[in-house]
Amino acid sequence: MLRDYIEKKRVEKKILIMTHIVIGAPDLETSYQTVKAMVEAGVDIMELQIPFSEPVADGPVILAANQTALDRKVTVGQCIDFAERVAKEFPVPFLFMSYYNIVFKYGVNKFAEMMSAKGLKGAIVPDLPHEEAAQYLAAMKKYHLDPIFLYAPTTSDSRMKEISSHASGFIYCVARKGVTGVDTSFSSDLDEYLQRAHTSTDLPLALGFGVQEKADVDFLKGKADIAIIGTQSLRVLAEKGVAGVKKFIAGMQ
Repeated sequence: MLRDYIEKKRVEKKILIMTHIVIGAPDLETSYQTVKAMVEAGVDIMELQIPFSEPVADGPVILAANQTALDRKVTVGQCIDFAERVAKEFPVPFLFMSYYNIVFKYGVNKFAEMMSAKGLKGAIVPDLPHEEAAQYLAAMKKYHLDPIFLYAPTTSDSRMKEISSHASGFIYCVARKGVTGVDTSFSSDLDEYLQRAHTSTDLPLALGFGVQEKADVDFLKGKADIAIIGTQSLRVLAEKGVAGVKKFIAGMQ
């Protein structure tokens, strides 16, 4: 399971790097080459987003990437084939990131069974609260997959503990209110939030929403186990291509 992998890797590294791509943006071949470049640059975990028309947690950059993939008629089936290919070829854990509409339409149990068969390790479904996730949680447990749940700075201490009781793998700590891709203040407020998160759970902590440069990653060392780089890597891909992404990720280590 992911927790064991993260804890073993953390013996070697002060902080792990998780990246995010939208499958099929700008096209499937570029997505594959981006995964390859990121793994070669030292990424430890990767999040593969299935494109969706209403990605409510995502800001303009990831929203545009979703729309690009949809305009290219990228299907859920193609995303599954893509995930299977990279999970077989590269020695890092891959997660699906999806909105619940896709999971529900596919079939919750069938979706979990598929993820297990294709070599994925878990999923992030940001619009599914644990109170409404009984079927999803049962399916994930049945197929030995990690359901990743989110904390936010506004999450109360008691709710953090409740969320943790349903989560496994790690907790995704959203750095601030709002959507992805907006500047985050890496300050004492973030310290306090992460300390509350540590108190609420014994799972590893990942922090995302606003990690844009090496100074942000360095700030998180000793405070979180994983730095999540999403929007900024997509910006770099758009501006500098796959080679630029590889250099950018290598520079974040």
